[in-house]
Amino acid sequence: MTVLPDPRQYDTLPKLLALHAREHGSDIALREKDFGIWRTITWGEYHARTRSIALGLRALGVTAGETVGLIGDNRPDWVMGEIATHAVGAMSLGIYRDALDEEVAYLLAYAEASVVLAEDEEQADKLLAMGDRVPGLRHIVFADPRGMRKHDDPRLMSLADLIARGEALHAAEPGLYEGMVAAGDGEAIAILCTTSGTTARPKLAMLTSGALIRHCASYLGADPKGPEDEYVSVLPLPWIMEQIYALGFALLSRMKVNFVEEPETMLADFREIGPSFVLFAPRLWEQIAADVRARIMDASPFKRRMYEYAMKIGLAALDQGRRSWLADALLFRALRDRLGFSRITSAATGGAALGPETFRFFLALGVPLRQLYGQTELLGAYTLHKANEVDFNTVGVPFDASIEVTIDQPDANGVGEIVTRHPNRFSGYYRSDEGAGDLRDGWLHTGDAGYFDARGQLVVIDRIKDIAITAGGDRFSPQFIENKLKFSPYVAEAVILGDARDFLAAMICIRYPVVSKWAERQRISFTTYSDLAAKAEVAELLRHEVETVNAGLPEAQRIRKFLLLYKELDADDDELTRTRKVRRGVIGQKYGDIIDAIYGGRPAIPVDTVIKFQDGTTQRIRTTLAVVELLPVPSPAHAPATA
Repeated sequence: MTVLPDPRQYDTLPKLLALHAREHGSDIALREKDFGIWRTITWGEYHARTRSIALGLRALGVTAGETVGLIGDNRPDWVMGEIATHAVGAMSLGIYRDALDEEVAYLLAYAEASVVLAEDEEQADKLLAMGDRVPGLRHIVFADPRGMRKHDDPRLMSLADLIARGEALHAAEPGLYEGMVAAGDGEAIAILCTTSGTTARPKLAMLTSGALIRHCASYLGADPKGPEDEYVSVLPLPWIMEQIYALGFALLSRMKVNFVEEPETMLADFREIGPSFVLFAPRLWEQIAADVRARIMDASPFKRRMYEYAMKIGLAALDQGRRSWLADALLFRALRDRLGFSRITSAATGGAALGPETFRFFLALGVPLRQLYGQTELLGAYTLHKANEVDFNTVGVPFDASIEVTIDQPDANGVGEIVTRHPNRFSGYYRSDEGAGDLRDGWLHTGDAGYFDARGQLVVIDRIKDIAITAGGDRFSPQFIENKLKFSPYVAEAVILGDARDFLAAMICIRYPVVSKWAERQRISFTTYSDLAAKAEVAELLRHEVETVNAGLPEAQRIRKFLLLYKELDADDDELTRTRKVRRGVIGQKYGDIIDAIYGGRPAIPVDTVIKFQDGTTQRIRTTLAVVELLPVPSPAHAPATA
C-alpha cells in the first residue's frame, strides 16, 4: 500500500509536486496523446514547466489574492497552470470549455480575473469578444498559436512567451520559486470552483489547498491508489471531482494521469491506456451502455442470441451475489477488453443518480462499479460503496469517521433532508452575501431527500424541491423514472412531468445516432433530428420502450402520455447545467405551452420556433409533436367519483 505524504506538511499542490520531482523525478507522472502518439511527462519535467509558468505569472505582476482563469480541454498545461497559479498565491478558476461567451464574461468579471490561460483560438476568441465586460483582465495567454497571428490585442501572449519570461526570472533569481512554494499557505483560498447551478447562475465555492489534500487523503483511505494506477482524465477539469482526481489524487498517490487527444477520440484513447481507475458521469455510462446495445442490433442473429443469453445468465448470477464464469467466457471478457475496461480495479459514478438498469448492466459485465455522493461545497464525494457491499439503490457509506452524515427532520419512514459535516468543507461563496450558504452550525444542508437503509447505507431519492406530488396525492421522483427511461438505447434525455397534475407524462429526446441507424435499417427517410423525431414509426418504437419502463413501476407512477421533443436539451440553452443536470425550472418555463397542451388533451401540438446555434446561426423549425397516449387518463383528482 502506498504511503501518502503527510497532508499537514505538504498542504499545497506546489509543495506536493516539488516533493515528487525531488524524490521521483524520472518516473512518469502524466501522458498526453498528440498527433496519435502518447507523450510522457516525468515528475521532473512536470515540476520544471510548472515552475516556469508560475514565474512567468510572477513576471506579469500576478500576486496573492488575484484570480487566474483557465479554459480549454483537459491538458497537462491546464493542471500545470493551476498549480502555478497556486504557487504565486493566486486563486484558480476553471471554466467549462463549452461555456458560451456570456457565461465566460460573467464568471471572469465576478471573480475579478486578471489573467486567463486559454488553450487555443476558439477560447481566445471568446475572451476577445467580451470587450470591456471584464475590465480587470490584463493578459490572455494562449497555448496553441494556430490562427492567432491575425489578432493584435495587446493583452494576448503565447504560453511559450510566458514560459520564456519565467525561465529568465529563474535564471536571474534561482531560489525565488522554491521560496514561493515554501511560503505557500494551505489554509489560503486556492480554488474557486463553480457549483452546478441547477436553479440560477453558478456560485463560486472557495476551496483551500489544505482542505482538498486532506479530503483526498480521506478518500484514498477508502479507495487506495498508487503509482501503478492509471487514470484517464475525461471529466471536465472545472468540475470538483476532476480536481480531486487529476490534481489531488495524482499529487498525493502519484497515480498516473493520461490526457486524450480530443474529446472525439476519448473512448479510443481510453481503450489504448486501459486504465485501472475510472470515474464517469452517469450520462457517459448511459451512453456506453446504449452504444453497446446499438452495436448488438447491427450484429448477426447468432451474435445477438449469444449476447441476450450471456446477459440473461450474467444478470441472474448478479442477483444471486456472484459472477457467471460462463457469461464471462461467452461475452463479458471480450466486451470489457473492447471497451477498455479489462484492467479496471475501481470504477465509480457520480454527479447525479445512475439508473439501476445501467448500474446492473455494468456490474454484470464485471466492471467493479461503485456509486459515490457529494457536493462541491464539501469537496466533492464523501460517501462510497465498500468494495464488497455494492448496492445500486444506495450511495454507500462515508469514507471515514471524520465525515458525519445524518437525516434532518425524518418522517415516519426515516426520509428527510441529508445533512453533512466534515472538517474539510469549503470556506463559503466568493463575493456572496450568502456567506457559507446552507451551512448551519457546521452542518451543510444538501437539499437532497434521503434515508439510511437497514445496513446503514445512504439512499438518495432526489432533490427535495424536485420530489413531486400528483393532484391525487401520489409522491414520485422524476429523476428515478427518467433514469429508467435513459437505459433505453433510443433515449438520450427525458423529463418527467406530473407535479400537481392528474397523471404523469414525459418529454423525451431521442438518441439521434442510434435512432437514425434504426431508421435507416427500416428504410425510413428523414433529413434532420426534428424530422426523425416526428416520424410515426419512431413514436411507435419509443412507445415500446416507455411501456417496458411502465411495467416495472407502481400504477400511480406510470407514464400515461409522452411526446418526442423536436430538439435535444442543451446546456447552451440553459436547459441543462454544464454537468448535464436538468434545469426543471427552465424546462417548465420554456416548454410551458407544450406541457399545458399535453395535459389539455390535445393529440398533436404544432411548433413553429427558431433555434440559435453557438456560432450565431439560426434554424427555423416547423413541425407537429404527436402526443402518444399509453394508458387511460384518469379523471381529474378533484372530479366527483362516479358509480
